Amino acid sequence: MLDRPAELLVYESDGLPGLHRTPLLAVFPATAEAALAVVRELARHGVPFVARGAGTGLSGGALADGAVLLGLHRLKRIMEIDPARRVARVEPGVVNATLTKAAAPFGLHYAPDPSSQTACTLGGNLAENAGGPHCLKYGVTLNHVVAATVALPDGRVVTLTDDADGGYDLLGAFVGSEGCFGVALELTVKLTPNPEAVVTLLADFTSIDDAAQTTSAIIAAGILPAALEMMDQATIGAVESSIYAAGYPTDAAAVLLVEVDGAAAGLDDDVQAVRRICRAHGARDVRVATDATARAKLWQGRKKAFGAMGRLAPHLVVQDAVVPRTKLPTLLARIAEIGATHRVRVCNVFHAGDGNLHPNIPYDASDRDEAARVHAAMQEIMQACIDAGGTITGEHGVGLDKLRYMDALFTPDTLDGMCRLRDVFDPDHRANPGKVVPVRYCRERRPAGLKPADGSRQTADSSEPDGVQRTAYGAQLQPGANS
Repeated sequence: MLDRPAELLVYESDGLPGLHRTPLLAVFPATAEAALAVVRELARHGVPFVARGAGTGLSGGALADGAVLLGLHRLKRIMEIDPARRVARVEPGVVNATLTKAAAPFGLHYAPDPSSQTACTLGGNLAENAGGPHCLKYGVTLNHVVAATVALPDGRVVTLTDDADGGYDLLGAFVGSEGCFGVALELTVKLTPNPEAVVTLLADFTSIDDAAQTTSAIIAAGILPAALEMMDQATIGAVESSIYAAGYPTDAAAVLLVEVDGAAAGLDDDVQAVRRICRAHGARDVRVATDATARAKLWQGRKKAFGAMGRLAPHLVVQDAVVPRTKLPTLLARIAEIGATHRVRVCNVFHAGDGNLHPNIPYDASDRDEAARVHAAMQEIMQACIDAGGTITGEHGVGLDKLRYMDALFTPDTLDGMCRLRDVFDPDHRANPGKVVPVRYCRERRPAGLKPADGSRQTADSSEPDGVQRTAYGAQLQPGANS
């Protein structure tokens, strides 16, 4: 347990360096039982808390503003890998890439692969419904979670499963709830068989519009790549001048990284089709990597692009909006205009196949004028994405960073509905207070005061509902018992 200001300093930010909040204190339990004991003690005293994994989030979602920070990174046991059922039981602090490494001897892997997969934890992935390049074909975290044992903010323990039997999909509601519904103590996730063959292609273009048009053309041809990523010239330059250099052509306006996988028989047909489509839409060259070393080098540049941008400036704004694929050319042109108007450098690296944009702006936050221009540019970029029929997050979450855009996307009635759903899990709003939905809609309790707006106090309910089963963690509800 840490409570000195110098010790708490490192927990004031997550992977988005522009936001800072100071926890009341930080607690790091070593077991799920200890984590549950902490949750119950906080419930007894009505104290707000924020669950945190590796701190790699990009929306300020794991920042604790005067609340207790509950760090779960020490809960890192892989309790079981069942190759017959193709599932794994894990604690929330297991690192994403560690699970794939553990599953490799069985010819399996964990498919969702955020760029931070060598550091991010599965509990954090669940909280944000994390994606990654290969989620175009294989789906996001929600599609790979079978069950979750969850500590509700009042200290009760429930097991949520993907088998709702026609009832409420409580697991689906919990995945992506950004820590506002409770704390995951254990996850059961699907493992995916390794493909028989994998081919990665790098196509470079002299026009970013041509690269964007190619994205839609590949999908329209009936080809579903495992991944379809785009990087613009600014991002390529940052990567190639860093230790993550992957051999991308620095004079290209944009590159597409396309990966196809599956049975070896017939895969070459997809490879040749992708090459033809890229050439037909203006690609100067299409490089094909078939061996693991060459493919890993191409992916290194993409996966480490955000880190490479640290060479450009001390701070970085990373955004995460989703638009229809067919709108990519128009949106990318509009983003370039906005960047020029506000005199900021926009670096685009994103999941083109999903239409999931990641416009990034490196800047110096100590320069007030530059910081103001950066935030004005981001506001216009996000509004442009909304106007194009898009939404404000695909995988990074709302957290604190995107609260200001919620009114532009949702009606007051919809935001009220979100608050009502939150009330089912956490009626006192002690779990990750002040996040996702603007405070005025949910009337969040301020961290300094331990009572909700109406003056009442929420305490842990010691009564047990019908159908309780005892587990190592305490009371566990049957599916649907809390619906």
